[in-house]
Amino acid sequence: MACLIIVGTQWGDEGKGKVVDLLTERADAVVRYQGGNNAGHTVMFGSKTFILHMVPSGILRETTSILGNGVVIDLSELVKEINDLEKMGIDVEKHLHISDRAQLVMPWHKIFDQLREQKKGKSKIGTTGRGIGPTYEDKAGRAGIRVGDLLDQEKFRSRLSELAKEKNIFLEKYFDTDETFFYAEDIFSEYADYIKKLEPCIVDTPFLINQLIQDGKNILFEGAQGTFLDVDHGTYPFVTSSNTLSGNACVGSGIGPTCITGVLGIVKAYTTRVGNGPFPTELLDDDGKILQSEGNEFGATTGRPRRCGWFDALLVRQAVRLNGITSIAVTKLDVLDNFDTLKIATGYRLPNGEECDNFPRSLENVIPVYHEMPGWKCRTAGLVKYDQLPTEMLAYLDKISELVGAKVSIISTGPKREETIVLNPTQFWD
Repeated sequence: MACLIIVGTQWGDEGKGKVVDLLTERADAVVRYQGGNNAGHTVMFGSKTFILHMVPSGILRETTSILGNGVVIDLSELVKEINDLEKMGIDVEKHLHISDRAQLVMPWHKIFDQLREQKKGKSKIGTTGRGIGPTYEDKAGRAGIRVGDLLDQEKFRSRLSELAKEKNIFLEKYFDTDETFFYAEDIFSEYADYIKKLEPCIVDTPFLINQLIQDGKNILFEGAQGTFLDVDHGTYPFVTSSNTLSGNACVGSGIGPTCITGVLGIVKAYTTRVGNGPFPTELLDDDGKILQSEGNEFGATTGRPRRCGWFDALLVRQAVRLNGITSIAVTKLDVLDNFDTLKIATGYRLPNGEECDNFPRSLENVIPVYHEMPGWKCRTAGLVKYDQLPTEMLAYLDKISELVGAKVSIISTGPKREETIVLNPTQFWD
């Protein structure tokens, strides 16, 4: 039995979907434990490319796939995603299990999210506008609706009527608009259709997961976003509204911490982020454009271009500490094929002129201190044997491992499942 957590070590988009898909070959179940459809996992499966926002990546192998209690669920988007997967030949209903304790993203959450960003103007956070933050707010304020509430139609209708009135007042008084009033009966009818499709999937997921553990099954816990979008430990306030760290896998799925056997950190060979917020190694020159172009750095959820920069060792070292990472998977190395020189941030110069080699409280206005290394200047995309890798790439990987304090266990040289080198295939499950 093994319980392995997959977590992003930067600002998301590290390639978690591909790694989860790869490791699912020997997993009995995959659990999503936080976030909502503000995440996007891109997986190449044969000749097809899948972009998953809600459903765990394990569904592509028709592995038991679980949306835990820590996830917030937009039913309209979930049903659409399920329908798209079924059209592509994936038997979703048989393998998908949805927590009855998961919170619902309601229509007002999405509207409030968008209106709030508009209201902030230049001070906006850069959210996806999917209603994730307002949903978590209502969850904490005990004003949310959970998936299981849909199973009692009369209770749901009454709750819906009460909340719709409250949200309409907020819409009118705070946002000064009545153009998007919420009508409880219309929402009820819409959600009644969703529940017809999803009811067979709704279960007590903590019971299910703990039963799988008791039976000695291998389980992957799939995080969304990245470490530095964590609401507590990320670059606040430019963060998501949930805890993205490995520690939340237990809370967001309903298991005890002693069940966890390992934490795999996914590390992009350079650094990217979407939206606003500090980014010390960001490149606004031709090198940044090359990374963006060669890496196809456009958000899977929003389509927005990702900001690109050199690898930040301080950032990833902090992620290793916060998550208890036992090894790392380095992705998108092939994107660096054409660079003569590569840079790794090994320290920061603070606004007061002081240099530090530890992670500061704020990344605002820090200047990276770089260590330079020679590039490999040859095509490595698709290489699948360790001894095929150029010596300069191996030196780069060794340096990353040394600086972040974690061994490299997986090397990715392209987007396809087979374009991967697993250094010790038995380490995760045996």
